[in-house]
Amino acid sequence: MGFYDDQPQFPSPKKKKSSTILTALISAIIGGLIALLLMPFIQTSGLKQDANPSQSTINIGSSETTSVTVNSDITKAVNKTSPAVVGVLNLKQSQDLFSRESVQQGTGSGVIISKENGKAIVVTNNHVIEGGTEFKVTIPAEDNKNHTVNAKVLGADSLSDLAVLEIDDQYVTKVAEFGDSDTLQAGEPAIAIGNPLGLGQSVTVGIISSPQRTIEVTKDMSMTVMQTDAAINPGNSGGALINAAGQLIGINTLKITETGVEGLGFAIPINEARPIIESLIKHGEVPRPFVGITMVPLSQLTQEHWDILSLPRTVEDGVVINEVFRGTPADKAGLQYKDVIVALDDEPITSSMDLREYLYKEKNVGDQISVAYYRNGKKNTVDLTLTKNTE
Repeated sequence: MGFYDDQPQFPSPKKKKSSTILTALISAIIGGLIALLLMPFIQTSGLKQDANPSQSTINIGSSETTSVTVNSDITKAVNKTSPAVVGVLNLKQSQDLFSRESVQQGTGSGVIISKENGKAIVVTNNHVIEGGTEFKVTIPAEDNKNHTVNAKVLGADSLSDLAVLEIDDQYVTKVAEFGDSDTLQAGEPAIAIGNPLGLGQSVTVGIISSPQRTIEVTKDMSMTVMQTDAAINPGNSGGALINAAGQLIGINTLKITETGVEGLGFAIPINEARPIIESLIKHGEVPRPFVGITMVPLSQLTQEHWDILSLPRTVEDGVVINEVFRGTPADKAGLQYKDVIVALDDEPITSSMDLREYLYKEKNVGDQISVAYYRNGKKNTVDLTLTKNTE
């Protein structure tokens, strides 16, 4: 049995003509009424065909156009500060015997912090310009036709990793506004603007992970920095870390790149950087107080060395003088080889880092300082006058 019946069809027996007409008329009326009743359903269900099939169209999805205006605090902050963030090129004269052209040896970022008398000041990292003989700064422009100008180094400081450049202000349209890094709290928005990998200006966003963190830069020196999870990549160094108000709160400086470590970027707090920047502009350097010794932490000594020093058992920390330079404050005060310094101005000293940090952050050239030390097991105190570090 299929869809079609293969059996022959025979005509039905004849009926009266009037009956046939009546039946047709009733059927037509009923069919019309049914069509009339179903018409609204057909229209709302989309089953009605176009009167002109050749011109019919099929609409997929919505054809409406939506315009969205994005004007968040982040975009406002970026628009406010990004014109003051520049690219920094580090160039060095080629060592090729037959060519003395300058070749690029590194890129970084910088922040324009002042503009006056035809000149503008750019802050960057010392490691961005280190080893270079020629420097250029790329200033962003609204038409994407950036301007590259020559830059002169006014001063650089390796301990703070800060440097200051001077450029012509012809193309400078914006100067960064300083914020207050001392008031920052963990969880606040942090926006990093810089020149990663020399690709051009870009923005990354995160939070302040820690407003103050001490990290060891060398075995004898540490830095106070802010920690952020805003991505800081090679080339971002020297760029701006800003808050949601578009204010400069830090100078991006480094990130931890160990395997398995993510979101550990660091910036120099602007309140820490400001006096150093001012000193570099005025003096080209940061004058630091100087004692005139080399030293070794007690923690690095063997038991045999401890026995030689004859220290009381109550002494657990300090630094041992390894050498006293002639004519220095330490020499004039009578300090000697193997003396063990345990305090400066009654502040305990446990390492070489402690001693340098106290001198650099708490003292100035010309200040007096009280040094507590042990010699042959006996505690002594001496005052000395700090001079300028000429290293």
